[in-house]
Amino acid sequence: MRFDQHTVVLLVRPDGAPDLPQDALDRLQDAHLAHQAGLVEQGAVLAAGPFLGGDDERIRGIAVLSVDPQMARELYANDPAVRAGRLEAQVLSWMVPEGNVRFEQVPVPRSMLEAATGD
Repeated sequence: MRFDQHTVVLLVRPDGAPDLPQDALDRLQDAHLAHQAGLVEQGAVLAAGPFLGGDDERIRGIAVLSVDPQMARELYANDPAVRAGRLEAQVLSWMVPEGNVRFEQVPVPRSMLEAATGD
């Protein structure tokens, strides 16, 4: 059997993440979303989004990438939320039977306002 290999990034809230005022958190989230959207536009990110209501609240989101794990580490080292210490990128390789998973190009939000309104 043949397999496709994808790179997966789990975005995790690290222990000791800095507490920030709400306005700073909002700006940081918008910067994170803009960074993520840029990676989608470059073709590096195939799919990404937050997790909700899981058993481990530290796990905040996931991204599936078309690049190798080392490049994924480099790309997420530049994520504003990672640089600020609010998120940590855990990089994994994911193997699935060839053709099992397909990704479509769809618009992604560049800000919380865009995510809320769909504009």
